[in-house]
Amino acid sequence: MSELHEGPLTPISHPAPPPQKQTLTAREERRRRRKRRRRGEEILGWFLVPVIIFGIYWGISAGFEFLGTSPGQVWDQLMQVKAMMEKRA
Repeated sequence: MSELHEGPLTPISHPAPPPQKQTLTAREERRRRRKRRRRGEEILGWFLVPVIIFGIYWGISAGFEFLGTSPGQVWDQLMQVKAMMEKRA
């Protein structure tokens, strides 16, 4: 019997080596931290900016209400003061 007429060889199954934990360089770790921080800041910004704008609007409205006036009345009074100052000059 010659070796040329033998059937195909069956592969030997070896257990797969455990995946090695990839160690990152300091630069790569810093890059990942920066990317996470920027993403977090972006999400926080989308939440906080509308809250801040609403708070400013609410504060101005509450201030006008506390003083018993409105923005239109304040504007009219400023225009009257401007007209008086122009007459004086």
